[in-house]
Amino acid sequence: MSAIAGILCFNDEDPALEENGRLMMEDLQRYRADYAGIWQNGPLFLGCRAQWTTPESRNERLPCYDSSSRLAITADAIIDNREELFARLQVEQARREAMTDSELILLAYRKWGRNAPNYLIGDFAFVIWDEREKLLFGARDMFGNRTLYYYRDSSRLAFCTTISPLFTLPGVKKELHELWLAEFMTIPVMLESPDTASTVYNNISQIPPAHTLTVKDGNVTSSRYGGTLAPDNKLVLKSNEEYDEAFRDVFQTAIRSSLRTYKPVGATLSGGLDSGAVASFAAKELREERKRLHTYSYVPADDFQDWTGKGRIADESPFIQATVQHVGNIQENYLDFADRSPLSEVDEWLELLEMPYKFFENSFWIKGIFEKAQEQGVGVLLTGARGNLTISWGPAIHYYAILARKLKWIQLYRELHLFSRRKGIRRARLLPMIGKQAMPFSPQISLLGSEPDVPRLIHPDFAHKTNVMAKLQERDNDLSGFLRTDALEARSNHLHNLAIANLRGTKGTKLSLKYSIWERDPTCDPRVVRFCLSVPFEQYVQNGYDRALIRRATAGYLPDKVRLNQRIRGVQGADWVHRMIPQWRPFTEEVGALCNDPIASHYMNVNQIRAALSKVGSSPRTEDAFSPEIRYLMRSVIVYRFLTKFYNP
Repeated sequence: MSAIAGILCFNDEDPALEENGRLMMEDLQRYRADYAGIWQNGPLFLGCRAQWTTPESRNERLPCYDSSSRLAITADAIIDNREELFARLQVEQARREAMTDSELILLAYRKWGRNAPNYLIGDFAFVIWDEREKLLFGARDMFGNRTLYYYRDSSRLAFCTTISPLFTLPGVKKELHELWLAEFMTIPVMLESPDTASTVYNNISQIPPAHTLTVKDGNVTSSRYGGTLAPDNKLVLKSNEEYDEAFRDVFQTAIRSSLRTYKPVGATLSGGLDSGAVASFAAKELREERKRLHTYSYVPADDFQDWTGKGRIADESPFIQATVQHVGNIQENYLDFADRSPLSEVDEWLELLEMPYKFFENSFWIKGIFEKAQEQGVGVLLTGARGNLTISWGPAIHYYAILARKLKWIQLYRELHLFSRRKGIRRARLLPMIGKQAMPFSPQISLLGSEPDVPRLIHPDFAHKTNVMAKLQERDNDLSGFLRTDALEARSNHLHNLAIANLRGTKGTKLSLKYSIWERDPTCDPRVVRFCLSVPFEQYVQNGYDRALIRRATAGYLPDKVRLNQRIRGVQGADWVHRMIPQWRPFTEEVGALCNDPIASHYMNVNQIRAALSKVGSSPRTEDAFSPEIRYLMRSVIVYRFLTKFYNP
C-alpha cells in the first residue's frame, strides 16, 4: 500500500513545483514508509511513500518512469488477476514472478490505454503521466477500496491519497463544503453524500469509485468505467453439487488473491457465515504455506448483561470457538477493549478520516482490532463485510413471496414447513410477512419520504439555505435504491451504489496507512460478486434454509453449529451504551455545550438535540443501544467536534 501525491502544472514549468511537492510529501510522513521516492520532469511532480505488503512490492520503487514508453506512474495498488493479465499481455514466464503491480498497470495502459481499468481486478488508485500525449490519467478501483483526492485551479491539479497534504500547497484554503455537510446531516443512514466526487471541503474533490480522471491541456474530465456487475444471463448448472463446486472455485480464487503477502495474515471473525467462510478458506490455504491465520473477535465487556433476548446474542464466543476448533490452523484473539467506548475514540477517528462519520457503535473495536493486528505484525486483514449481499445472500421470505405470486403452492407449503421448523417460528407468524411481500404493488421505501428512525440533525434554517431536501429528492433513487422491496433489485442497487463504496474505501484506506495493514474483503471481489449475481434465486433459498448456497458449499469447512444455525444471530455493538455510562455525565455536559455554541447551533437542530437529551435523561439503560435519541446525541457530538476542530484548528 502507498500514500501517493502529485502536481501537474498547466502552464509549462513552475519554479516552485518541487518545493510544493515536497510540502505534500512532508505532510505524508505521518504514515510509516518502507520506501519514499519522488520524480519530477517538466510540469509534473510525482511522489510515493510505500508500505510493502506483497512479495513483489519489496522490489517496487515508485514513482517509476519507463523511458521506452515515456510513461511515468505512481500507484497505491494490489492487482489480483495477475495470471489473467500475464496471459493477455503476453508477459514472458521468466518476468512474471518478480513483476510489480505498478509495472503490470503500465503494461495494461500501453495495450488498452484509458480502457485499462476495465481489465484490472484488485484494490487500486493510480496516476499515469503519458509524456507523448501530455496527458495525466488516474483511476480508482471498482469498489473504491483506495482513495484519491484532488485540488484544481486555473494553473494546476494536485492529487493525494489523503486530504491534509493538499492544504499545505500555497493558495489552497480549507473551506467547508456546506452542501456536503447538509446532506450528511439529512441522510439518516450511514451514507454521507450522493455526490461521490465531493468531500466535506469545498475545493477538494475525489475520484469516485469505478471512475477515471483525465487531465489534458488544462481540461479535467471524469468518466465511469466497468458498467454493471450483473451478468446478461443466469448461470445454469445441472445440480446443487455443481453450483457448490463452482462457488468454492471462485471464492477460493478470491481468497488466494487476498493472501498475497510476505507478512502474517489476519482476519476478523464473528460467529456467522461470512467471516467464518473467509477464515476457513484462508486457514486452509495458509496451511499449505506453513502460516497460521490470526483471527480477531470482538466480545462484550465482562460486566455486560446481555439484554438482546430470544434469538439474539451479544457474545458470539461459543460460535467463534466452534469455528476455530473445527477449522484449525488459527491463532485466535478475543478482544473486549474494556477501557474503550465510542466516545473515547471520536477525536482519533476524526483525525484519521478527515471528515465526520456515523458508524460510531463499532468504531472502538474496529480501531482496536487494527491496533492488535499491528502488534502481531499482520500485513493483510481479511473481512467478510459485504458477504450478506454476495456469498451468504438468500432472503427466504422474499423468495416465498415469489412462490406465492407464481401460485406454486405445493413448493411453498413444503418450504414453509421446513423453514418454520428450522427457524423455530410458527407458520402463522410467517404468513403475514409473506403475504405483504407478495402484494404486486408494494410501496417503495424512500429515505426522504418519511420521518427517519434517527431524527435529522440539520437545523431547519440551514436546510432551507442549502435547499438540501430538494437536491436529495433529485437523487432519491441513488439514495434509496438499496431499500427496494424487491430483494433482487435492492441487492443489485446496494452493490452498485458508489456512495456506499466511498464510505468503505475512506475507512479502509486510512486505517491501512495508519496501521500498515491492508484490509481485504474477498466477499466483494468482483469475480465473486459477478458469480453470486449470476446464481439463480432458488439456489439461495432451498429446503427450508435461507442462505442455502453457502450453507451447502461450506460443508466440511465450517462446523454445523455455525453452518446450519438459523435460530441465533449475533448483535455486534450491543454493549456500546453500557460502555458510555461511566462517561455519561461529561457526555451530556458536552451536548449542553454544543447546544449553546453559536457555530454548532447554526448548522444543527439544537432544539431537537435538547429534546432528545431530555428524553434520555441522566441515566440511560444498556438496552437502549438502538434508541434513536441516544444515537442522535452521539452523532451530534461527532459533528460538533468536527466543526470545533475545523473552526478552531
